[in-house]
Amino acid sequence: MADLELRQVVKDFGNLRVIHGIDLKIDHGEFIVFVGPSGCGKSTLLRMIAGLEEISGGDVMIDGQVVNDMPAARRELAMVFQSYALYPHMSVRKNLAFGLETMKVPKPEIERQVKQAADILQINELLDRKPGQLSGGQRQRVAIGRAIVREPRIFLFDEPLSNLDAELRMQMRVEINRLHRRLGSTMVFVTHDQVEAMTLADRIVVLRAGRVEQVGSPLELYNKPDNIFVAGFLGSPRMNFLPGTVDRVEGHRGEILLAGGQRLTTEFSAPPKAGEAVTIGVRPEDLVPVPETDAVLIGEVTIAEQLGGETYVYVTLPDGQSATVEIKGQARVRPGDRLHLAFEDGKFHIFGSDEKVIRRT
Repeated sequence: MADLELRQVVKDFGNLRVIHGIDLKIDHGEFIVFVGPSGCGKSTLLRMIAGLEEISGGDVMIDGQVVNDMPAARRELAMVFQSYALYPHMSVRKNLAFGLETMKVPKPEIERQVKQAADILQINELLDRKPGQLSGGQRQRVAIGRAIVREPRIFLFDEPLSNLDAELRMQMRVEINRLHRRLGSTMVFVTHDQVEAMTLADRIVVLRAGRVEQVGSPLELYNKPDNIFVAGFLGSPRMNFLPGTVDRVEGHRGEILLAGGQRLTTEFSAPPKAGEAVTIGVRPEDLVPVPETDAVLIGEVTIAEQLGGETYVYVTLPDGQSATVEIKGQARVRPGDRLHLAFEDGKFHIFGSDEKVIRRT
């Protein structure tokens, strides 16, 4: 295991800056997930940690040692790629052993480490097959096994599940979680899939345009997002965003006029100014049907998706805005029905005109 620290890390491609002074501390044994949309810099950042991409500024430190100029091979890290990167002409056993052989590791030690990796990943019966004879999930296990045999200080995963179908992705998430618990190693995992981030991470690093938007545990980020970007990126279905205007402010309390004409009385952690445009954020599970007298919103059902254990209802509000409502169980609603809605136990967020949170649940 090892700890990892980034200090004001910068990456430039010519005149274009793609990583903007990132600071991050990762402790021994942590599972950290970099998440964000395509082009946000998460894979570039991972490659800089690995030594596969040159650092333009700042420091990458492993166990307190600056490794900016250290070759990738000497950093004692292992990287698992999206494309598996297996040698097609070699058996699984040979793929696992090859890196150790090039390092002149004694044969008995190679056999021990290959057996240990095969036992951990339950691929003993695959050792004499070649990659072309394996399924996608089996190939990914072999790619992870090749990382395990090196006994690295830190594991790096670059979107390793993106080539798998939905069921295999779920299975491999479980496998990687078990692997982390068993090895206790420091792991850094890159994905654009917020479900992978929520289910795997000890902490999530949300990136946008080469900058860190927020760092925290999955539930911290889900329940207490700092801004609209984080709030909208984590959660499926995504958070509903409703426009409003601050109509009155007295101390930390005030009234918001929603676009549909409804009024909402609330408290603010950072009081806005009267007349300021704000955004109300509410999760689909926190937007609930209520009697008409208790309603904050009224919506007309456009689509109802019956998933068995829950129903996703898509409604159109009077101002034309759309919203998603998650109802537990099998709701008896049809297109054209009117739903009277309120916020469950006052669970909603308010974001100011700068998109930063000014009221949390």
